[in-house]
Amino acid sequence: MKALMSVTVGGPESLELTELPTPDPGKGQVLIEVKAASVNYPDTLIIRDLYQFKPPRPFAPGNEVAGVVTAVGEGVQRSNVGDSVFAMVRNGGYATHAVAQEHEVIPVPEGMSHEEAAAFMMTYGTSYYALKDRAHLQAGETLFILGAAGGVGSAAIELGKAMGARVVAGVSSQEKADFCKSLGADETLVYPRELDKDGQRALSKEIKALCPEGVNVAYDGVGGAYAEPTLRSMAWEGRYLVVGFPAGIPAPPLNLTLLKSCQIVGVFWGAAVMRDPKGHIKNVGELAELFAEGKIKPRVTKQFSLEDGAAALTHLESRSATGKVVITP
Repeated sequence: MKALMSVTVGGPESLELTELPTPDPGKGQVLIEVKAASVNYPDTLIIRDLYQFKPPRPFAPGNEVAGVVTAVGEGVQRSNVGDSVFAMVRNGGYATHAVAQEHEVIPVPEGMSHEEAAAFMMTYGTSYYALKDRAHLQAGETLFILGAAGGVGSAAIELGKAMGARVVAGVSSQEKADFCKSLGADETLVYPRELDKDGQRALSKEIKALCPEGVNVAYDGVGGAYAEPTLRSMAWEGRYLVVGFPAGIPAPPLNLTLLKSCQIVGVFWGAAVMRDPKGHIKNVGELAELFAEGKIKPRVTKQFSLEDGAAALTHLESRSATGKVVITP
């Protein structure tokens, strides 16, 4: 098998394409021939040792794959050779083969491609957990999304609309705004790629103009200088979701939460899955129903070969990506 390995701490350029023995699945494990692997922002952090989890090197990044089961280990009951599946794996997704625990393996829903399946779980799982379980988003509320054209952001647009919210999508270009409109966003806001204090004040005014009664739920997948103007735009008892920090970890003035009587709510979907597997399974079932009803659909906008996997990460880091990026070994 081939795998794109992190052998030393560094950026995408540090990854090395390596030939390795194809592993045998152990007890309770399934071997998957990878047809597509999702590229996610945490992948850019984990190879730099900046993520919450630091696997021992060498390792292949990538924890979201889809493909065909080629072997099963002892005790496996639900998966069979030849099944089309997608799975969350601890790491190792950037490879031609990956091993997953059987409880992490889910059949690909009818009508979903491997590319879509690889792009499904982390983005929709994160955004559904955020909007449903952490923010308790209600029909008729206003949802403002920072970084709305990316993987989790675009999933949040679709889920917000499916849940009956008014969705305002914040993005860094008109091209991304058009993409968000195609997903169903009610309004779009194009903000600068860099913000100074004057820019922060201007952005806060723009958000308030589009959300005159305030933002009930803010979905922040960007962080940095964009956090404070969004927090200033919250409605009374609004919920500010902390999802990611590609623009840096913000330090907003906490007196704003007092003035708005609003909450800052952390979203750590991966840990939530481990702590509440039954809740995760329930959410997966509800997401599958939404897909079957045509209310959500992964938008895979760019594909890279395994050999070009480093370029896939660089593309994601550039903040120019829309929808989902996948590697197709």
